Amino acid sequence: MESSAMEEIRYNLTIDITNNTDKFIGEPLFIAGNFNKWKPDVFSPGVIPGLGQHRRFVLSNLQKGTLEFRITRGSWATVTSGINGNLEAPFTVTVGQEASVSIHIDAWRDMFPASTASPQVHVLDEAFFLPELNVRKKIWIYLPAGYQKTEKRYPVIYMHDGQHLFDEATSTGRTGPVEWRVDETIDDSPHDAIVVGIDSAADAQERKNEYLLNPGEMVSEPQGRSYLSDVVSTLKPFIDHHYRTLPDAKHTAMAGSSLGGLLTLYAGLLYPEVFGSLGIFSPSVWMDDRLLLSDAIESRLRQKADLHRQNYYLYGGEQEKRATPDAVAVNMTGNIRAFASVLQDDHRFEVKININPVGKHGALYWQTAFPPFYEWWYKTLL
Repeated sequence: MESSAMEEIRYNLTIDITNNTDKFIGEPLFIAGNFNKWKPDVFSPGVIPGLGQHRRFVLSNLQKGTLEFRITRGSWATVTSGINGNLEAPFTVTVGQEASVSIHIDAWRDMFPASTASPQVHVLDEAFFLPELNVRKKIWIYLPAGYQKTEKRYPVIYMHDGQHLFDEATSTGRTGPVEWRVDETIDDSPHDAIVVGIDSAADAQERKNEYLLNPGEMVSEPQGRSYLSDVVSTLKPFIDHHYRTLPDAKHTAMAGSSLGGLLTLYAGLLYPEVFGSLGIFSPSVWMDDRLLLSDAIESRLRQKADLHRQNYYLYGGEQEKRATPDAVAVNMTGNIRAFASVLQDDHRFEVKININPVGKHGALYWQTAFPPFYEWWYKTLL
């Protein structure tokens, strides 16, 4: 029987690793990537070679497409890094024929302090009580470097998934402990702001419960409205009372990604008198698109003419492909543009769309998308 013409062709990739550090020589090295679901402790092609020496091996039976991978010593805490300890982007290779790639090990992440948070980052409370949600959450706060030396008041951004914003030591992710570098972005900017980060639930399903507003296949009893109410009625008043903020809507923003991006969209629609600007990164609109668009239309009717103009910053990657709960393929940027068109029909909405042609779904891309959002947001305050 002849093999099917539709049988998928597989490819081999030769990887040549040069070791440029004298640390951990002889220990097992591992390769984690999208070929093995990013498991950092499963595939080992051998041990770390000596200083200046090579380790060559072949990854076989690869599908055509983009291969991404990292090198570890068996955990994300021991992933390779840049010479300054910074976590770099995964190695990327296009697979479509027999090929080879040469890479090098300059340093390991655990040669440097685990925490990457700047001195401006503080834990406000390990267990801040949110009464409507009836949970306690860790709250982070970023205060500008000159905060203690002035009486100046600052604009504020409220952000979800606080554990991923400032510090690799608390960040987790499919491709490693990638943080947003929110603190470094503001440290390097001429513009100062306070950032309040709210930890998300550690359990993925509980995070969905807290971030979704409407029942569906993902959750039966969503708590997103209670979450937003707690931010507006409990957390924000606490921040405004204890810190020198500019509490009006014009100077108050919210930002989030994925489900947190969807939640941020709703925050803007439900509380236009509280949040003047919304930073929405890779929002999971497909989980709630019909109700979301309906709410957007209704919100325009509810808004008063004297409210401040709202600013929406919508970021997405062209390579972000997702499926709805009923398995319908979705292109995220299409959803973003559809929602933006609804907002743009109303002169009270200022909409900025940022589409990254090579962008995928993950903190590595939100890390690079946050600085232009931050500078755009600050221009809205001038």
